[in-house]
Amino acid sequence: MLQIFLPFLAWWPLVGRDSLRADLLAGLTGAVIVLPQGVAFAMIAGLPPEYGLYTAMITPIVAALFGSSLHLISGPTTAISIVVFSAISHHAEPGSAEFISLALTLTFLAGVYQLAFGLARLGTLVNFVSHSVVIAFTAGAAILIMTSQLKHVLGVYVPKGESFLHTWVDVFYQIGDINYYILTVALSTLISALLFKRFLPRLPYMLLAMIFGSLVSLILNGEAHGVHLVGEMPAHLPPLSLPDFSLATIRQLAPEALAVALLGLIEAVSIARSVATQSHQHINGNQEFIGQGLSNMVGSFFSSYAGSGSFTRSGINYQAGAKTPLSAIFAAVFLALTVLLIAPLSAYLPLAAMGGIILLVGYNLIDFHHIKGIIKASRSETSVLLVTFLATLFLELEFAIYAGILLSFVFYLSRTARPKIVTLAPNPEESRRNLTNIERKPLPECPQLKIVRIDGSLFFGAVSYTSSTLHKMTEKESTITHILIIADAINFIDVAGGEMLVQESKNWKAQGGSLYLCGLKMEAEKILRQGGYLDEMGENNVFSSKEPAIANIFKRLDAEQCQTCQHRIFRECQDFTK
Repeated sequence: MLQIFLPFLAWWPLVGRDSLRADLLAGLTGAVIVLPQGVAFAMIAGLPPEYGLYTAMITPIVAALFGSSLHLISGPTTAISIVVFSAISHHAEPGSAEFISLALTLTFLAGVYQLAFGLARLGTLVNFVSHSVVIAFTAGAAILIMTSQLKHVLGVYVPKGESFLHTWVDVFYQIGDINYYILTVALSTLISALLFKRFLPRLPYMLLAMIFGSLVSLILNGEAHGVHLVGEMPAHLPPLSLPDFSLATIRQLAPEALAVALLGLIEAVSIARSVATQSHQHINGNQEFIGQGLSNMVGSFFSSYAGSGSFTRSGINYQAGAKTPLSAIFAAVFLALTVLLIAPLSAYLPLAAMGGIILLVGYNLIDFHHIKGIIKASRSETSVLLVTFLATLFLELEFAIYAGILLSFVFYLSRTARPKIVTLAPNPEESRRNLTNIERKPLPECPQLKIVRIDGSLFFGAVSYTSSTLHKMTEKESTITHILIIADAINFIDVAGGEMLVQESKNWKAQGGSLYLCGLKMEAEKILRQGGYLDEMGENNVFSSKEPAIANIFKRLDAEQCQTCQHRIFRECQDFTK
């Protein structure tokens, strides 16, 4: 229990002189990276830019202390930011006091969900969200993010809260009204960011690009030509805040908060596990749920909106040599000191420059490599990918996540309800009694004994398909009176599965033969035994492996048919050649 609520006690012994030095350097690097990201992500979320920085100060400290990963850096992220904007923009004007209040309440509720999931030991919950859903949702969110910046990049008017399609329609009708001063600043920032990233990869390219874009705006006297500025940010630490806990607001935001919570957990745990594959650390999913939940709950009282794990900052944190979660805490402290010193400089930052950076952030979110792999590998996963992507663009974002999860679940049920059933036959080229799938290599079968392998579980959803498939495999072969099921790939059998096996056994006995099982896993055999199904099938029809199974079944075959059979496929068949 102590480890759940004070998990930092587990890694505190790792702290030493060398680790402190490494964590300080990694923290300094992280602070430089998150400074422009925090501003950009807050704008995506429809919040004043300082709220992204507040989130980057508070969230990572709490998540580092109460999570399980040594290297995960939490804070504002693009995907969470776009969901926050989508969830609240229908209820309040982005950037308004009401919008900010709702964002804080949404953050608190999302944290409550996450904490509850963690305490309930539901850390495996994220495993039920397929990779295709995450990839598609992220790609769709990236398109929405880039679309939301068109007004800042082109200088055209787009009403706040416009849908994806309406935004593009508005832009199309205003092509002739593009402000080329604004476009020049945005493109200068975007291109310089690409160049800095390409030729100066060790430097904070986003920060340098925003400085360059600001200089271009000054040279062009952009403010006199419609280039709007971000405005000066408050030079102080995150102020205390109080979410709106009215019952009406909680009811209003509860569904959206669940979507934010799920997406945040998927991001955080996936990133933590990804980094852990390099650091060889074990990640406790339940503890990460608790850490993320507490970070959002605490953050909502310090002017922070919903955060999650950041892949970019976590990866850089690990590559920078971080040893313990203190690196995340140091990054937050360095960021706070930096904000106190340079906040007044934000008054010179053009919105167009921020728009250019956000375009790049959005583009980098699209995982073209994995999208291409999914399309090549699986039709069902491609369907999930396409539906989730389109739902993200044209529906509410929380419904897009649910749609993807639901469709993935439907395909999963479809696959599990149709276990793979193949016919096997002995391979004469091998000395041991090895059975081969005849679909891969055509081999003669025994005219009296059908050998099949079932890959999958025999549960209530699969019994009808399994029974009908077994019938189809044998209905045209009138001489077959026995069937052997190789059951070593059957992971689970429920009551319906046990009853189906008993009924099949009775059907084969009525034909003068029997149904046999071999290689049952311990758990499956336990269920059949406790339910009395093995007694009904006959204990002598169940074998531990195929060697004794075939040897015993052979003795029960019709000897007259064996005498005239041309297929000498079993070793025992050779006795009839004498």
